[in-house]
This record gives sequence, C-alpha cells and structure tokens, in this order.
Amino acid sequence: MESKNEQKNKKKLNGIVVSDKMDKTVVVEVERYVKHPTYGKFVKIRKKYKAHDEENKHKIGDKVIIEETKPMSKDKHFQIIS
Repeated sequence: MESKNEQKNKKKLNGIVVSDKMDKTVVVEVERYVKHPTYGKFVKIRKKYKAHDEENKHKIGDKVIIEETKPMSKDKHFQIIS
C-alpha cells in the first residue's frame, strides 16, 4: 500500500529554464502541441511554471524535468527532479 502522504499521479513536464534570477526558484517554459478544434492545425502552446531549485544550480537554457509537488508559495507548485 502507498503511504497517505504520497500522491498517486504527479505531473512530470519537460521544459527549458528561461529565468534564474530568484533565490531557489527558476522559471521553466514548457512547450506542447495541441490540435485546433475547428481547423485541425497543430498549434504550439507555451506555458511558464515556477519550480523549486534548492541549490540554485540550474541556469538559463538548461533542459529540465519538473514534477508536481505540494504548494511551496502562492504560485510555485513544482520542483526540479533532473
């Protein structure tokens, strides 16, 4: 059995670090393709997430994988796992 504190389905997203100016936080841009409902064309959607970076070791341009976690602040709900 799983422990009560462990989430079952944590989101994992691939992205690129676009800002590292905050202390222990980086901004990661995640890109995905979505099919337009009317025209059927695939459209590139980009979204930015703030992620926890405990050691401040990730710099702009690094490819990272972020994982959903409990809220750490008002808008920081992810942490870097690699």
